Amino acid sequence: MSEKGWYYSQLEAIRHEMLERPDMLFYYELTAPRVSVPATINLEQEFGRDRVYNSSINEMWYASAAIGAGMIGTRVVAYIPYQGGTVAFDVLRQHAGKIRYKTGGVASIPVVFFIEESGQGATIGPQHSDWDQDIYFAHMPGIKVVVPSTVYDAKGLMHAAIRDPDPVVYINGGRLKGQVQDVPDEPYEVAIGEAAVRSEGTDLTIVGYGSVMPYVLQVAADLVASGVSTEVIDLRSLFPLDRQALINSASKTGKLLVVEPGKFSYGVGAEVIASVAEAVPGVVARRIAYSDSPPPAAREMFEFMQVTPERIAAAAQVVLAS
Repeated sequence: MSEKGWYYSQLEAIRHEMLERPDMLFYYELTAPRVSVPATINLEQEFGRDRVYNSSINEMWYASAAIGAGMIGTRVVAYIPYQGGTVAFDVLRQHAGKIRYKTGGVASIPVVFFIEESGQGATIGPQHSDWDQDIYFAHMPGIKVVVPSTVYDAKGLMHAAIRDPDPVVYINGGRLKGQVQDVPDEPYEVAIGEAAVRSEGTDLTIVGYGSVMPYVLQVAADLVASGVSTEVIDLRSLFPLDRQALINSASKTGKLLVVEPGKFSYGVGAEVIASVAEAVPGVVARRIAYSDSPPPAAREMFEFMQVTPERIAAAAQVVLAS
């Protein structure tokens, strides 16, 4: 057990899996897979260009190459920065999630699409950002989608994703990368499809995932300090979704607030509330998310449209008063 940063833990997991599998590949563009704190990990230097391939800026090409490699049983991590996830969208939609179905289960795609969460910074403009990539991929049958929010989960979910026989989209939250945490030095898995109960309570359930989780935990701590027994659930996995954990919590509290980093309409919050409402009659539910708009370049407008602790706290008070 030692203190590690966000990206170090991810590369540590990838490095371990590449050592275990001599044919495993890593594809990337722009950002070389290396980190120097607390120790140096340099995948390209250690494994060579034959296994760690620096592509031109062509996400569709190397996402396609990763799928082809997966079809013959080679495990691949394909790192796709920022808006590249939507550039590669058609390849994932038409092929990655469907090949097991189309081959009657003969072929699988053991590929991790390691995709940066977009739209998390002001001034980059709408052409370089997209707030709902996660839900795009969660709509694709055959593809699993994970979104860690802690360093521990970032490493454990990477191990689980690489070991999974099917394609996994691993969403990397941009606002979470400054975290450090004591995590095991040895490999371990965080199960895909299992939510985490971050705190237990009986008055209100708050559900979140990814980059909004620090805000959710901050608001929950304030509510607990004011006497509100607040349960917090971190989804960690958007598909498969841990509906039973959501139902169990909402059955206990009767009040549900969903906070998501994506857009408001047709999103994760809607799916969570629908799943709970079908199983828990009379539950009071509300969701808070980013506006149904492309992210603006102007900093003031960008910050106005954000999910903030203040907005979460206000929504929680509305649910509690209902």
